Amino acid sequence: MANVDAAIANADERRLAELGYKQELSRSWSGFQNFAISFTIISVLAGCFTTYYQAWNNGGPVAISWGWPIISAFILIIAFCMSELVSAYPTAGGIYWWSAKLGGPAWGWFTGWFNLLGLIAIVASVDYFAGQFLGVILGLYNVDILGLNFGDSLHGLRETFVLFAIILGLHVLINIRGSHLVAMFNGISVWWHVLGVAAIVVVLIFAPSKHASADFVFTHTINNSGFSHGMFWWYVLPLGFLLTQYTITGFDASAHISEETHGAADAAPKGVWRSVFYSAVIGYVVLLAITFAASNEKAVTEGGGAVFAVFESSMGSGWVKFVLITAVIGQLFCGMSCMTSASRMMYAFSRDGAVPGWRLWSKVNSNRIPFNAVIAVAVLALILTLPALKGNKDGLTVAFTAVVSIGVIGLYIAYVIPIWLRWRLGDRFEPGPWTLGSKYKWMNLVAVAEVAIIVVVGFDMPFSSSGVPWESDFDWSLFNYTPAVTGGVFLAVGAWWLLSARRTFTGPRHTIAEIDAEIGAPPPLPEAP
Repeated sequence: MANVDAAIANADERRLAELGYKQELSRSWSGFQNFAISFTIISVLAGCFTTYYQAWNNGGPVAISWGWPIISAFILIIAFCMSELVSAYPTAGGIYWWSAKLGGPAWGWFTGWFNLLGLIAIVASVDYFAGQFLGVILGLYNVDILGLNFGDSLHGLRETFVLFAIILGLHVLINIRGSHLVAMFNGISVWWHVLGVAAIVVVLIFAPSKHASADFVFTHTINNSGFSHGMFWWYVLPLGFLLTQYTITGFDASAHISEETHGAADAAPKGVWRSVFYSAVIGYVVLLAITFAASNEKAVTEGGGAVFAVFESSMGSGWVKFVLITAVIGQLFCGMSCMTSASRMMYAFSRDGAVPGWRLWSKVNSNRIPFNAVIAVAVLALILTLPALKGNKDGLTVAFTAVVSIGVIGLYIAYVIPIWLRWRLGDRFEPGPWTLGSKYKWMNLVAVAEVAIIVVVGFDMPFSSSGVPWESDFDWSLFNYTPAVTGGVFLAVGAWWLLSARRTFTGPRHTIAEIDAEIGAPPPLPEAP
């Protein structure tokens, strides 16, 4: 067995060297742990619970019972396409590395920045929502400590932000302790998400005194967006798909951790698609259980469509506490893994000179952890979340939904760029041991089309009629600033590229041209203008 392990390790290091890098990170993760980090980041105990309100208010039960499985199927296709790429190129740079290899430095540059923006936004959103859930739990126990009174409704946004900052700090500490600790927690997290979800589903079956009908769950529609019913099917309902699209994100973590995984060319692709598949199945079960428990439509709507309102209107406080505590622990696991993925991406992108101060962010400490990159991700996530300190007239941080959208848009744009480039390369692409075969021809195009539609229709448009600037009841607190942030980032990195980076950033720092010449590989397609 030792000889087999040594042979696999040597093969991993040899393949990494062929891609232009020496083994700097500790290669201590198993295939199961590689799967576990993506499964943990997807976290049905995070996304399904925290953005349930988005689907309830924009589509209602049909956005959940039908929207979840349909959108999940498209996301699984995206995951299959990414699995083929990570099998061919198992590096910590992951997505932006693929783009640079398949299309040239410009493609890698833009892909990397969208990926980094998305990962930081996901860290921010997961840890903030965990703080929100923890605040509700502390409120149920009437906790009043150090000037923070969770038992009343005053200063709720401030208290949530304090908890968010504490959780962010906790995740920094765990990540800088060593990748073996994160890997161990990820292994625990998988079972927590399986057994915890099972326990919650059992509670939601037996604790409520009344359940909604199957007709309500599978056919009922709700439109609390303020937009007319004539816009329901083509505009309002797609807004509800944010629940699915946000929950099933971050599965690129299996690629970012590939340099730390044994047998990465086979284990990492399996980690990508299996994490999506099992999360989709488990998530659908728990979402149906929640929606069947939402028998009091009026109470849930008055509670903003949040799961808190579902639980409090259908069960006793003891069961509510049990469900929320189970969920928030899963969210803490999720945020920890998001921090790991984002810091590895920043480390890899900095290693190739793309991030200002790259020498600082690409250093690893004595534990072979990118310590500085971890700190940078935490600080940037904290800054991105500052809008959550300001609420609307009801004291709700509606604008924070934009942070969720920024994460989704950043990640999914980054996902489909190399998928598109792989399709464009056609049969000249050299696959790894895990391959789609000829199915890439239609899968790649379906993946690109799905992201294009969901980004434009679903998340770049106003979430509410009162968020439309030219409407008489326009309210800045309801304005979706996602296009401003993502567009601003695109313009900034685009200008940066044109003014200087195109002369200094040559893509991943390795000898790809020499390697290709040695193995007789076809030349890459011309760089995009």
